[in-house]
Amino acid sequence: MLRNLLQGAGVITVMSLALAGCQPAERVEVLSGPTMGSTYTIKYVANKTTPAADAAGVVVQNILDEVDRQMSTYRADSDLSRFNKLPAGSCEQMPAPVLELIGYADELSRLSEGRFDITIQPLLNVWGFGPASRDRQIPSEEAISEARSRMGYQHLSIEGNQLCKEVDLKLDLNSIAAGYTVDRIAAKFEDLGIHNYMVEVTGELIAKGKKPDGSPWRIAIEQPLGNGERVLQRVLEIDGWGVNTSGDYRNYFEEDGIRFSHTLDAKTGAPIAHNLAAVTVIDRSAMAADGLGTLLMVLGKDEGMKFVRQHGIAALFVTRENGEFVSHVSPDFEQLFPEQGR
Repeated sequence: MLRNLLQGAGVITVMSLALAGCQPAERVEVLSGPTMGSTYTIKYVANKTTPAADAAGVVVQNILDEVDRQMSTYRADSDLSRFNKLPAGSCEQMPAPVLELIGYADELSRLSEGRFDITIQPLLNVWGFGPASRDRQIPSEEAISEARSRMGYQHLSIEGNQLCKEVDLKLDLNSIAAGYTVDRIAAKFEDLGIHNYMVEVTGELIAKGKKPDGSPWRIAIEQPLGNGERVLQRVLEIDGWGVNTSGDYRNYFEEDGIRFSHTLDAKTGAPIAHNLAAVTVIDRSAMAADGLGTLLMVLGKDEGMKFVRQHGIAALFVTRENGEFVSHVSPDFEQLFPEQGR
């Protein structure tokens, strides 16, 4: 649903005049490639003081490789996969970034009374959406019950630099890892003197500053049609904000005419069954926007709107109502984007 609207994605050269004379030319450098089973695209404004594209590309790849080594559920040798293989009652030393993400996930779990839960992997597997899945089908009540017996964020704890589990938990950080990666890359760019950029990883993104012509980074939000057709819904001018759009329109299966979303409610053990098609969250942190997007999809529009009002979150909900898509914005979203909120 997020689509970058940047024009002239190749090399853009502009010249500006000042009292001191001509300023150095600026251009947009583009980095892209595969990651996390999807892709990343990064655009930054380069000049004589910023790293060249090949040097910036090495920095980005190092961060992507580190996240993969630490948090992938599809790599048997990742830190997270090794922890998932440990029996109940085990503790394992974990890298600081993993502990940071688990700490934030615990905060979301407590705020939502367990509706957000990174120990959900056994449930994802039995429904056919996890790394150990084979077929997507409706599982038996016994399979759901067994999976839920191996879940529960309250059975996970951090003790110093160790991660401990009371029961046979299998963790899945996919709901926040991409957003975290975006934040890491953006922070590194700032350290390198790159202050005008758009960083997108698997759909999670953050944009800051302006393009060489002085225009802002514009992000398009599309309606959640899910049929390959693209219909523009909103265009947001982003400067210093992370953006996440979560939806049930791409990853699902149908059985007997009923749609089963990949977004599961940890409390019910089943896919969400409300009319919320998609939600977009804006936050200074892409990791926070990523996690909140998942949580709000679980809550649905009514509960979700109460949650964002209570916590001051900028969110746009898109519901299916009588065969049409209807938008609902939170007060904080309306304040950030008043023209779109009216």
